[in-house]
Amino acid sequence: MLLRVILMKHASRRTEAFTVLELLVVIAVSLVLMALVLPVIQKVREAGRRVLCLNNLRQVGIALHQYHDVQKALPPALRNRNDRYLFLSWQARILPWLEQAALWKHTEEAFGQDQRFWSAPHFPVRTAVISVYVCPSEGRSVGNPEPGNHPAAFTHYLGVTGHRYYNGMLYPNSRTRLNDVRDGTSHTLLVGERPPSMDDRFGCWYAGIGQFNDGSLDSHLAVDQLNVTFYAPTCPRGPYEYQQGSSNDHCAMFHFWSRHPGGAHFVFADGSVRFLSYSAKDVLPALATRSGGEYVPPL
Repeated sequence: MLLRVILMKHASRRTEAFTVLELLVVIAVSLVLMALVLPVIQKVREAGRRVLCLNNLRQVGIALHQYHDVQKALPPALRNRNDRYLFLSWQARILPWLEQAALWKHTEEAFGQDQRFWSAPHFPVRTAVISVYVCPSEGRSVGNPEPGNHPAAFTHYLGVTGHRYYNGMLYPNSRTRLNDVRDGTSHTLLVGERPPSMDDRFGCWYAGIGQFNDGSLDSHLAVDQLNVTFYAPTCPRGPYEYQQGSSNDHCAMFHFWSRHPGGAHFVFADGSVRFLSYSAKDVLPALATRSGGEYVPPL
């Protein structure tokens, strides 16, 4: 009798094992849960990246305004004639207002040694990754742009040249004042997002000759940019409009876009930063001019 009781207690303590069917059910449920949770996690991460990108552009807008306060005008997109700093971008010219005074000093010294921005004295500066110019949603921060195919750090934010002509805020040899903005600073684009070109040729923050010695595709871009470079013979001449791009689209370098779903961030002339969906493509030409007098519907 005692042996029987002991055996019954021992049996009650046994742990039953999973059957194969039960194990398969558990795995299936886990996979379903992962499929439901992963998109949520990705959306949360992208939301965080968008916030960081917006903050980057806000700092850029503040730096441009501070430059304007001191110089009484915004910097040129670049100067391609009669200048000590030939082809130097507006991004480089606002370095002192981005807490990068030491890097600006190196820039001055490099140009003092050699005006060719792709020469050796410029390497330490042009390869420096400026976190404010890097959108967290875009993975590339360094490439080998022209000329020279030497390493250079990228920018993911380009100045807005205008609509068809140099009638925007940042263009070659410009000296635009905020008082010149007749359309209203809250209705005029200043800077927008565009990842570097697929082949890494265009998008250096430091300096660049662009398509045709004008810096376009490197430091600035029109909202209806034309293709005039022999580096993209398979791309139509354009004009190109605001639309979604991709890493596999070589022609995406000719228009504003971002890695964010649905649109891109833009800095306006008043310093504000707004996310514009691709559905706003028909409004961008009016927003790109500083004194065109176009009607701009509520965004």
